[in-house]
Amino acid sequence: MKTYDIERYIDYANRLADISGEIIRASFRKLNSIEVKADESPVTDIDRKVERTLREEIESECSDNGIIGEEYGSFKEDAEFVWIIDPIDGTKAFISGIPVFGTLIALARYGEPILGIIDQPISKDRWIGADGVQTTFNGRPVCVRQCPDIAEAIIETSSPEYFKGSDRNAYERLVRATKWAVYGGSCYAYGLLSSGFIDIGFEAEHDPFDYCALVPIVKNAGGVITDWQDAPLTIRSGTRFIAAGEKRVHAEAIRLLNAE
Repeated sequence: MKTYDIERYIDYANRLADISGEIIRASFRKLNSIEVKADESPVTDIDRKVERTLREEIESECSDNGIIGEEYGSFKEDAEFVWIIDPIDGTKAFISGIPVFGTLIALARYGEPILGIIDQPISKDRWIGADGVQTTFNGRPVCVRQCPDIAEAIIETSSPEYFKGSDRNAYERLVRATKWAVYGGSCYAYGLLSSGFIDIGFEAEHDPFDYCALVPIVKNAGGVITDWQDAPLTIRSGTRFIAAGEKRVHAEAIRLLNAE
C-alpha cells in the first residue's frame, strides 16, 4: 500500500530542478573548468556545483533520505527514500555548447524508482513522471506512440562508441532491424520517446544516475524500460538498459540484443 504523498515529492523535485537550472543557465557557453575522470569522461566545475547544491538542499530538508550522485557518490543508499542525481547528463554536449544535455533527478523507494525529472535548462523543457501520475512535458500529459513493427522503429542511443565486444554485436543487430538510428540525444531522447517521437532507446556502460529518472517517465507515458534481460531497473541494476514505446517492439528488441 502506498503510504507517501507523491505530489509533495513532485513539488520538491521541481524545486530541485529549478535550482539546478539557474546554475546551469548562468554557466552555459562560458569557459568552465574541465577535468577528465578515471573513466575518461569529462566533468566540469558546473557538474560539481549543481550536485553539491542539490545534495546540500536535500540533506537540509530531507535528512532521513539517501542520495546517490554521479560526482559525490552515495549517502544512506539503504534508506527508504533515495534521491538519484545526474547534474549534467551529456557533459560533452554541455561543454560543446549543444543544448541536448539535461539534469536528471530521481526518487527511489526501497530501491525502485518512483519519480523522475528530465530537465533541459536552456530550452526550459521538462518531463516529469511519477507512480500513479501521467507523465507530463512542460505541464501537459504525454504518451508514447504505437509502432506496428520494429522495422518501422526510430531508434536512438547516445553513441556507438559505448558498445564494445559482444555488446557491439548486439548493437549492430538491433540497429539493422530498425528503420533508422539517431545519436547523441542523451537523456533528452528518452523524453522524446515518452512524447511519441522515438520508438526505442538503448544504452550500454551506464549507471543508476543515468537511468533512474527515466524509469518513471517512460513507464507513466505508457512505455517499457528494463535492462537487456527484461528485468526491472533499480538503483542496483547493471549498466545496460533499453526503453520502447510499444511492448511488442520492446520484446523483439530484447530478443535481438540477446541473440547469438
